[in-house]
Amino acid sequence: MSVTLSRWLPGLVLSAALPLMAHAATETAPAEGPAYGPELQGFQYPYTLKHFAFESQGQKLQMGYMDIAANGKANGRTVVLMHGKNFCAATWDSSIKALSDAGYRVIAPDQIGFCTSSKPEHYQYSFQQLATNTQQLLKALGIQKATLLGHSTGGMLATRYALLFPEQVDQLAMVNPIGLEDWKALGVPYRTVDQWYQRELKVTAKGIRDYERTTYYDGRWKPEFDRWVDMLAGLSKGPGKTQVAWNSALIYDMIFTQPVYYEFKDLKMPTLLLIGTSDTTAIGKDLAPPEVKARIGHYEVLGKEVAKLIPQSTLIEFPGMGHAPQMEEPEKFHQALLGWLGKTPSVP
Repeated sequence: MSVTLSRWLPGLVLSAALPLMAHAATETAPAEGPAYGPELQGFQYPYTLKHFAFESQGQKLQMGYMDIAANGKANGRTVVLMHGKNFCAATWDSSIKALSDAGYRVIAPDQIGFCTSSKPEHYQYSFQQLATNTQQLLKALGIQKATLLGHSTGGMLATRYALLFPEQVDQLAMVNPIGLEDWKALGVPYRTVDQWYQRELKVTAKGIRDYERTTYYDGRWKPEFDRWVDMLAGLSKGPGKTQVAWNSALIYDMIFTQPVYYEFKDLKMPTLLLIGTSDTTAIGKDLAPPEVKARIGHYEVLGKEVAKLIPQSTLIEFPGMGHAPQMEEPEKFHQALLGWLGKTPSVP
């Protein structure tokens, strides 16, 4: 049975959106930004970056991660942050601060294939593998149980982790997770890894910015988002650009072919869905025929539908926000998140 909080401060959301729309209409696109190394060398993370060395699939790999202690009185709980496909651990900066200030220890890793972590030439990507990698990191850090907070693709990963290691998950929270529908089953055409690779080689700062403005932020833009555009574009035009593009292609194939949608019903822990209702993200939407494109990526519907599938779910919606409410309106988002974390009992 799910609990739905259908509207979160709608008047404040609307009033906050108006000046942003005006800003978006008058701004000019920035110049192309810097180039970064294949493991994001040259990009500054908000907290000390560490690396976890381990072996996987016969290779020596490393995961970049941040481990942030509670700021002030610790509550003895840990939150593990799982970033999205077009995001990094660094993009959680405001969430890290909010959680740390509230007494949580925060672990924010970059998954293999992303950002500051290894990008192997050959790797069998699966959500099970990424979850296992993360579990190894937490074990090395002495963390036996944690709350998971996954955004976008990180929501799919957090779901898989919670299904693989339910006894190690206190609570599960997901921010606009993708995978709330099975795009392949709904008629989105398959794109091969080679096709994804060719697409990723053509990534530009302008393309990233235009896509994010439309899909992530419902046509609005804030100057602070430019840093994240530079981060992604800098990886894609740096000295490791082919390596970055190839791993990105493999990861897109994983996302498209490994749905978690059919297993939401099996989640056993308290689960929170935090949904920006104006999000329209759907993998492969650009290839879909018009009739398919028209019926996918409707988060104002998907959040409610999936909340009904998850046994112990709570749904909090952010009207008018897009794919990343934690970045678009961090104060409202964290007020909602921390309120739920504080009043929701963890799994014994």
